[in-house]
Amino acid sequence: MSRKISYSKALLEAQDYLLKTYKEVYVMGLGVPDPKGIFGTTLGLQEKYGSERVFDIPLSENAMTGVALGSAISGMRPILTHQRVDFALVAMEQMVNQAAKWHFMFGGKMKAPMVIRMIIGRGWGQGPQHSQVLHNWFAHIPGLKVVMPVSPRDAKGMLISAVNDENPVIFLEHRWLYDLEDYVEESSFSVELDTCNLLRKGKDITLIGVSYSVVDCLEADKTLREIGINSDVIDLKSIRPLDMKTIISSVKKTGNVIIVDSGHVFSGISAEISASIYEELHGVLKKPPKRIGLPDYPTPTSTSLSDGYYPVKGDIIRATFEILDIKDKIFENENLNRRLDQPNKFFEGPF
Repeated sequence: MSRKISYSKALLEAQDYLLKTYKEVYVMGLGVPDPKGIFGTTLGLQEKYGSERVFDIPLSENAMTGVALGSAISGMRPILTHQRVDFALVAMEQMVNQAAKWHFMFGGKMKAPMVIRMIIGRGWGQGPQHSQVLHNWFAHIPGLKVVMPVSPRDAKGMLISAVNDENPVIFLEHRWLYDLEDYVEESSFSVELDTCNLLRKGKDITLIGVSYSVVDCLEADKTLREIGINSDVIDLKSIRPLDMKTIISSVKKTGNVIIVDSGHVFSGISAEISASIYEELHGVLKKPPKRIGLPDYPTPTSTSLSDGYYPVKGDIIRATFEILDIKDKIFENENLNRRLDQPNKFFEGPF
């Protein structure tokens, strides 16, 4: 039976199921037993399963990632949480040079089944060192799977799949998604880690969203349909592996595409997708692919700067108008691309 729950509740249910079902699963990370439980995603787990299986870690990210890897190659299945992706940068050696390569260095005879959860995205003045979106770094590394679920259902099912996967999985959660609600089954289930979600169907243009940008794409699609423009909206969901089959099928139908990334445009996943589309559909495209994402400078701290930094619904609509050669200025005076650096006016931190 399905019922409506939040993204954070879905992640909590997934970990509760995994801890209950598999004795080799354990959860560790900064703030895991904190009263707020990492946006509610780990609340009550330590009380239920004990401090030997659910516990906090010291501010030694590189060392503790090594502990997780060591336990993984010894038969355990750790879920390690670094909270912000920024904190994990000091552990890149363990993730990139060790965990990602373990399976290959031993001819496929060794495995490193570990999940590393990290929070990405804007967050109430968190600034350039606490609100980065660095999925493109991880996607560049052979041996790492990189997933970015958007819906609560995908969050639950993909976390279960990630823990059961034999490869290290980078599990990235945008902080603006935790309060998002949708229908999710009470029972346990798995969601594949290598496919896109086609959320809306249309004939005029393909909108591809990455992480929270999917929400912006859906909002833009809703407005565009009011004036007769119908879009295919794709939730990328996984960026390594990348489901180009679904993307190519959509763009082949529409002939137009906009890729909206929650991270930087330069050298990002939107460039990889654009190049792949060109290689496959050069003669089919009506217009060149358009990319939307963060500008090429660090995340600002102040609200006034943030208001002009993040691309949102209005930018997608304007880009669609450009591609489809629509001259209508119906949205010219609407404040479609401005909002504060917080998911809603009630959010005041602390994370």
